[in-house]
Amino acid sequence: MQSICQSRPSLRLPWISSTTRSYAISVKPPKSLPNKKLPRVFKDKKAFQYNWYSRILNANTTSPILILHHDDFTAQRLKKLRSDIATAALKVQPTLASLGPTPISVMPPALPTLTVVRTSIFGAALRDLPGINLAEVEAMINNQSGRFAVLTLPSLHPPQLNAVLRAMDRSVPPKPPKTEEQIKLELAEKNADPAQPGRRMKRVRQVRIPELRLMGAIIENRVFLPQNLQDVSKLPTLDTLRAQIVGLISGPSAQLAAVLGEASGGRLARTLEGLKKSLEGPKESAPKDDAPTS
Repeated sequence: MQSICQSRPSLRLPWISSTTRSYAISVKPPKSLPNKKLPRVFKDKKAFQYNWYSRILNANTTSPILILHHDDFTAQRLKKLRSDIATAALKVQPTLASLGPTPISVMPPALPTLTVVRTSIFGAALRDLPGINLAEVEAMINNQSGRFAVLTLPSLHPPQLNAVLRAMDRSVPPKPPKTEEQIKLELAEKNADPAQPGRRMKRVRQVRIPELRLMGAIIENRVFLPQNLQDVSKLPTLDTLRAQIVGLISGPSAQLAAVLGEASGGRLARTLEGLKKSLEGPKESAPKDDAPTS
C-alpha cells in the first residue's frame, strides 16, 4: 500500500493556477556576494542577447528607441501590431535630403523594428550604456514589472514618430477601467459553488485582451517620458528647420540689398543728404534784427 501511494502522482486542484514571476528592468549595480565575480560575464545565449541589446541601445544617437510595456499578447496579435506600425511608418517617410548623403541607387525604405526583450539582460545592457542617466531611466520604468519590448525607429523624423504613436494607440486601445459591478460579478463567479458537485469543472478558454503602454524613449542618450515624447513628435521636420535657418540668415542681407536698390542712381545723393541732415539735427533759427528807429 505504501509503495502504491508513493508511485501515485500528486493531485493538482483545477482552480489553483500556477504563478509566473515577472521582473522589472533594473539598472542598479549588481550585489557583491561571496564567490561572485564582478563584472558579470554572460555566456552562450545570454551573451548573444546582451550583445544584441547593446547594439540596439548604442544606435540611439541616430535611431530613437521607444520602451514599451505589453501584456496578454498572442503571436498573431503581436504580428498584427508590427504590421500596423510598418504601415504607418511607410505613409510618412523622411526625404533623402534630411537623411544626408545617400548612394545613387534607390534603397528600400527602412521600417521600425519591434523587439521583445528579456528584462534582466536588457537591464544589464542598459546599465552599461555610456552617457545615460540611470536615475532618469529608473524614473521612466517606475518599478513596473512584466513584459517589455523595444521599438527602434530608423531615424528621428517627428511626423513619422507621431504616425507610429497614433498607430499603436489605434491598434491597441487602452482598456476601460472596470466598474464596481463588474468586479463584484467576477468575484461572485470565482467563489460560486460548481453546478454539479463532484464533477470536474469545464475549462473555459480565457479571452486575452492585449495591453500596450509607452514607458518612454531614449534619444541621443537622453531619456524622454511619454509627455515629452509627444512634444518631440510635434516638432517640424529637418527640412523645415533648415529653411527657417536659411530665412533668418538671408533676411538682413535681403533688407540691405533693398535699401541699396532704392538708393541707386539719382536717389543716392538724396539719401545721403537726408542721412546728413538727420545726423546734424534741427538747425536753430537766426535772431531777427530790431526795426530801425525814425
